[in-house]
Amino acid sequence: MTLEPRPKRYPPPEFPPRRTKLFARTPPAVFPSVLGLLGLASALRLGLGLGRLGWDQGPGDLAAGLVVALWAFAVVAYAVKVARRPGVVVQDLRVLPGRSGLATLTMGGMVAAGLVGVYSAAAGAMLLIAALVGHLVLAVVLVRLLAGLPPESRAVNPTLHLSFVGFIVAAAPALALGWTMLAEALFWAVIPVAVVIWGLSLRQFAVAVPPGPLRPLLAIHLAPAALLALVAGLLGKPFLASIFLGMGTVYAILLLAGWRWVTESGPSPLWGAFTFPLAAMASAMLVAGGGWLWPGLALVAVGLGVIPAIAWWVLKRWPGGKLAAVTNAAEA
Repeated sequence: MTLEPRPKRYPPPEFPPRRTKLFARTPPAVFPSVLGLLGLASALRLGLGLGRLGWDQGPGDLAAGLVVALWAFAVVAYAVKVARRPGVVVQDLRVLPGRSGLATLTMGGMVAAGLVGVYSAAAGAMLLIAALVGHLVLAVVLVRLLAGLPPESRAVNPTLHLSFVGFIVAAAPALALGWTMLAEALFWAVIPVAVVIWGLSLRQFAVAVPPGPLRPLLAIHLAPAALLALVAGLLGKPFLASIFLGMGTVYAILLLAGWRWVTESGPSPLWGAFTFPLAAMASAMLVAGGGWLWPGLALVAVGLGVIPAIAWWVLKRWPGGKLAAVTNAAEA
């Protein structure tokens, strides 16, 4: 006698259907584009764009207020997700979009501290300290995570700049607050780290070319050069500023020359990696002044069109969960 298989039983559909918890899958991939907007607003507000020519700073003030509010909203959304299940932080750090997103979250806090500090030094100082501490905690967690992964999963990639060199973003706000020693310490501390990551990345690139979907991340290599040039200029080190600006300019030209190759896979959330290096490079040129002034102003003009466009493309995919699904964001 043969026994017929028992039919599968499926639970009846819920009515009304269960609703997804608010912000339960907030994607860290929103933050690179938000950092780009913050960098662009900073260039305008802090006199690196409009103020340098004596123009009205009203548009810069408005832009700063809008993007700081946007960053704060995104941070609150991610904080709600973490409050539900703290383990999502480690899960997000396991994938490149999450890794770059969390690093730019705290880097955005450093830029926001500079923008807020114009109106309240105390608020700017608290935000800067919180952002630096948060960035340090994320870096330590990432080191522990990488140490436990197999060797093939620990390959060098451009997002390491964000986690381990991103501290340099705090130098400019620190100078504005009068914390010169902190700015100097950050400047000299991250230079060898950036050089090591550049060197290892170059060696790896010679061995294996990154796949098309990951090529936009190559733009991140421009950010440390631009930020080091910016801070060197603010610290009164014109020679070092020129060296880093030259390096950044050469690399930017290479990216432009290979633009079709870099963007071969089409628009993606990783295009957020184009935004903050562009803003940082524009700011660095404007701080350097002289022959760099007009190229810097040209980059600001380009950034005013490119950065908001990329940010809008990314952010409009946040509601509805499409961005979270594409970037493998963890769910609380």
